Amino acid sequence: MTTGVVAALALALGATTGAGAATPAADAPPAVGTVRTVPGATPVPGSYLVVLKGGAVTAQAASRTAEALAGRHGGRVDKVWKDALHGFSARMSADQAARMAADPGVAYVEQDVEIRLQATQTNPPSWGIDRIDQRALPLNRSYTYDTTANNVTVYVVDTGVRTSHTEFGGRASWGHNSIDSQNTDCNGHGTHVAGTVGGRLHGVAKGVKIVAVKVLNCAGSGTTTSLVDGVNWVAANARRPAVANLSLGFNGVSTAADNAVRAAISRGVTFVVASNNFNTDACNHSPARVAEAITVNATDSADRRASFSNFGRCTDLFAPGVGITSSWHSGDTATRSLNGTSMAAPHVAGAAALYLTLRTSASPATVPAALITASTKNRVTNAGTGSPNRLLFTRSQTTGFTVANPGSQRSFQSDPVRLQMTASGGTTPYRWTARALPLGLTINATSGVISGVARSAGTSTVHVTATDAGGRSASVTFTWQVVREPCPTC
Repeated sequence: MTTGVVAALALALGATTGAGAATPAADAPPAVGTVRTVPGATPVPGSYLVVLKGGAVTAQAASRTAEALAGRHGGRVDKVWKDALHGFSARMSADQAARMAADPGVAYVEQDVEIRLQATQTNPPSWGIDRIDQRALPLNRSYTYDTTANNVTVYVVDTGVRTSHTEFGGRASWGHNSIDSQNTDCNGHGTHVAGTVGGRLHGVAKGVKIVAVKVLNCAGSGTTTSLVDGVNWVAANARRPAVANLSLGFNGVSTAADNAVRAAISRGVTFVVASNNFNTDACNHSPARVAEAITVNATDSADRRASFSNFGRCTDLFAPGVGITSSWHSGDTATRSLNGTSMAAPHVAGAAALYLTLRTSASPATVPAALITASTKNRVTNAGTGSPNRLLFTRSQTTGFTVANPGSQRSFQSDPVRLQMTASGGTTPYRWTARALPLGLTINATSGVISGVARSAGTSTVHVTATDAGGRSASVTFTWQVVREPCPTC
């Protein structure tokens, strides 16, 4: 190393300056660097994140590097990352962290800090999914959708999920736990968020696969380390098309957390982030300030920015976040109503899943652009300084899937018939069903061919439905007249 060459040269020069033996130079104090902090956040004593210089490495190489650095500067390696971040977390003293920060192989060292949920409890009825499928108030007491997004996976990075809850119908599973050894949601926040994303009754995308990534404990708190570890797991293991929801944040800026989220997005995962509940500029909070993510502010049922919601140019959309009812962790049918940007973000995560169901290769840059284009403009009152005034709108995310109308049909009784139904704009393969076909005719569920021999004369109003691979349905209605065979002697 260069420092070794300089030291050797200094000793050699010293040996030539006197008649007797040279006096060795005193050992220089170890170099120290600056340890980054998150102003306003609560530090985790003795815990640091070390981000390395250089590109992608194998897990084994990352572990070897981490252990070598800990051996050189002191400390005990905890978690090692190679996907969302190239680095590791470690237990060490402030002096050891400062020495680590000066190592030429280290990009930076950041103090680990606590992170917390962004929600508070309340009791009014839920109205969120009613609002996002219409342009203006008043609410029409319905939520219209034409896909369930069952080919999309949403990673809920939170307190865990009660996977047995009836809202999920077997679609929820555990992915990773970076905070404790209990794969349960002992807080409720994650289960609530998951229900808004994809619950059977309360969800935006009612067929998505939900994967729990637990980074917060029973009290709803975690650390930079637990968050980065969870995001790193998503980056390494996500099955695309994929969305990740982060209804959490820092009361300050964490470079490590921001970089981890950016890296995971670069792997093809769309991230949706709560803007946080400090009624301040979201640009001063991580990971809400990450430009590549979709950052969400909260509104109330009168289309006003929620009093607690952050705002500013670093945010992208508004969504319902006051009095949102969803699933709860205390039982398989339990529900609760909560306030927070934590509740707003999963509405957008569900909308992102709706968009991806037909556009499975869409990039994490395309998804927010589409949601922003579709949003309802200039509806939010008191949006906040710098906030784009855009309210989430979901109906336009799944248009374009249609079944071709074959027109009115006429056939003779006892004659074989064959009619090929066709659809376009959906994700193949299609599953076909039909109602009120003339007696004796059936539709092939795979091919969409109606065939058979009609047994009796009459006119039927036929309703044919195609369901695509994303769970979206399209239908068409037409008449079918069956007439008796013409008289052979007439």
